[in-house]
Amino acid sequence: MKTALRFIAQALLYLPFMVLIGYFSTSPAYRHLGADQALIRLSFSHAAQRIGECRQRTPEELAKLPPNMRAPLVCPRERAPVAIELEIDGKLVYQAAASPSGFTRDGAATVYQRLPIAAGRHRFTARLNDRVAPGFHYERDVTLDLEPGRVLVIDFNASQGGFLFK
Repeated sequence: MKTALRFIAQALLYLPFMVLIGYFSTSPAYRHLGADQALIRLSFSHAAQRIGECRQRTPEELAKLPPNMRAPLVCPRERAPVAIELEIDGKLVYQAAASPSGFTRDGAATVYQRLPIAAGRHRFTARLNDRVAPGFHYERDVTLDLEPGRVLVIDFNASQGGFLFK
């Protein structure tokens, strides 16, 4: 009899908790975008060009070094910052210079930006400079029709020609 009472008491105590969890698992409804909006995600990681050229060490420089460090070539490790611009319908909406990662600034630069936008037809222009020289070395201009709720990912891959709109 005591075990039956204990199970009934537990059920009465757990029931309000289960109802509360059930309600909050479905309500209120969450929408990450408005009904007439799309989302643009500019997201990539790219290792820029090195800031200097490799050079040959002179015989005098090599003689000054310990025997285990006598590499004939010396190459700088530091990479250039990655400059990025994104225009939507001719208006500049994002501009940044991403620094290379790593203690010696020799890693990849990472860019992530989330931009909600009104759904519809838009013209996108993305530019990137990964060298020390001024100007943009990669540029892509596309016109896309974005449906409400669509997520457009703008990626960058130099081996595939530059910007990818997925």
